[in-house]
Amino acid sequence: MAKNEKLFDMFSPTSTEDWVAKINVDLKGADFNKKLVWRTNEGFNVQPFYRRDDLKEISHLGTLPGQFPYVRGTRDNNDWLIRQQVEGSTPEEINKEAIHIIDRGVDSLGIKLNRDVTLSDIEKIFEGIDLHKIEVNISCCMGKAVEIARLFVDFLKSKGLEEDFRGSIDFNPFKRLLRHGLPFPKDIATESAALYEVVKDVKHLRCFAVDSYMLNNAGAYITQELGYALAWGAEWMTLLTEIGLTPCEAASRIKFNMGISSNYFMELAKFRAARMLWAEIVKAYGAEDECCKMVVHAITSQFNQTIYDAHVNLLRSQTETMSAALAGVDSIETLPFDLQYKKPDEFSERIARNQQLLLREESHLNKVVDPAGGSYYIETLTASISKVAWDLFCKVEEKGGFLALLEKGEIQKEVNESGVKRHSDVARRKEILLGTNQYPNFNEKALDKIEKEAGCSCGCASEVPADGAVEYLIFDRAASQFEQLRLDTERSAKRPKVFMLTIGNLAMRLARAQFSANFFGCAGYEIIDNIGFKTVKEGVDAAIEKGADVVVLCSSDDEYAEFAPEAFKELAGRAMFVVAGAPACMEELKAQGIEEFIHVRVNVLDTLLKFNAKLLN
Repeated sequence: MAKNEKLFDMFSPTSTEDWVAKINVDLKGADFNKKLVWRTNEGFNVQPFYRRDDLKEISHLGTLPGQFPYVRGTRDNNDWLIRQQVEGSTPEEINKEAIHIIDRGVDSLGIKLNRDVTLSDIEKIFEGIDLHKIEVNISCCMGKAVEIARLFVDFLKSKGLEEDFRGSIDFNPFKRLLRHGLPFPKDIATESAALYEVVKDVKHLRCFAVDSYMLNNAGAYITQELGYALAWGAEWMTLLTEIGLTPCEAASRIKFNMGISSNYFMELAKFRAARMLWAEIVKAYGAEDECCKMVVHAITSQFNQTIYDAHVNLLRSQTETMSAALAGVDSIETLPFDLQYKKPDEFSERIARNQQLLLREESHLNKVVDPAGGSYYIETLTASISKVAWDLFCKVEEKGGFLALLEKGEIQKEVNESGVKRHSDVARRKEILLGTNQYPNFNEKALDKIEKEAGCSCGCASEVPADGAVEYLIFDRAASQFEQLRLDTERSAKRPKVFMLTIGNLAMRLARAQFSANFFGCAGYEIIDNIGFKTVKEGVDAAIEKGADVVVLCSSDDEYAEFAPEAFKELAGRAMFVVAGAPACMEELKAQGIEEFIHVRVNVLDTLLKFNAKLLN
């Protein structure tokens, strides 16, 4: 081989058209677009394969990490900070817990200060903690932000940390509109100016929050979260520059706190797109390139967390954490797997920390900057998400901006509609929640592990929607309706029994028995499976002997015309009768009084709610 000969020169190039032609041959007449092209909920199509040709129209290629517009990252490394929340009723307790988790790998603290504190309290909280190395992020009630910032800045100045400290104070006046639909505070411009004056001497203390993780937790799609987050950030830029800050001063104090869904590659692309679009927005205000860097903290989603089979939450949060890490965010908070039903304990918090430590210290994801750079697929996703999110951002701006639409309830309405759509998709198994609407643990119980807390634990003055309030975000997790279904079953005096009457074609009866077991298992019913029966009467007799409340006939479509009427007649109303599948003879069977059919096209949740209404005492 010649020294400069390329390895694949002996092969002739293959065009995209050649690939499509070969695929169409393998599809044997099936429609390429219907079979293989994925229409995403984000509003664009994803092809089954990508090639270099797909990158020709993408404008952001060719830049390096740390270069404007920062699609490949805002720095020349991929080190991210591991954040964990610290709780405690006293400064001493907070300090003890903070040191405990720092010793175990955490380098970013999240601290809630929802009560009155003094400078002495601040000193006790951070006693023995090296704030040159540890990031601190404080959240507090709206009215306390300026005072807590003043105390904290006085403390930082006393330690000479004006240049070295990194962290944030989560000042979010938009939260009242998002959570409660309540009016936007009228004095925010004055309070924002006061807050900036307090923090301006601490170079890396950010205080104006874009908490788009709230949209994520309400069920927003990826492009929705990003588009609205950009509009939110632009609202801050406008407000801050109008009170006299320069574009650089304003941008350098804004922090994005974004959610991470389980859509692995799209979330990776979302954060890349976010940096690029935010850089363009800040640039449009007249800021220098260095001021256009987006600072992003990423938080794993609560929308897809579940109470049942809660350890699956570890799988979800692990892929979410990994996508954010590979995307080059600044810090990540991996939520504990048991968060939805109890206060996380030492075990679940340790696991949450270790999920990130595994990626950073063992998988070395922090050693490679923008590993997705140049990927045909992810670069195309980045461009597609950017376009849809940018269109949404422009639409918001044309209608008056983020705040104007919040005050009308329009953004809340759009996000809630997405949440409703996603709940419908979960109900129909178009969106899968492993262990909840697919492959549930039939025998798991959750009532005993749910710890209920009385009252509000937020520590802030209670704010509830009042007359005249606009629409506000609904934070119903995707699994909440299925969980209520199973909890109702647990509370029932008698757990329904579902008996699989398997007969006829071996492959079909086993497949349909498994489908039916998963179907009814989503309601927490007791499943009685069987290998097979020689006759319908034998199967019905066994079902009655077992005390079955529901008998599911599992066979092949061709055999249902014979077996279903016989089984229905033999059962004679002693239990509910169900046919697994949607056979061609369905209408004939319905004419004979058989009403219940379960198959892939039915709404699983609605069907099980109907069974619960009939079966539970």
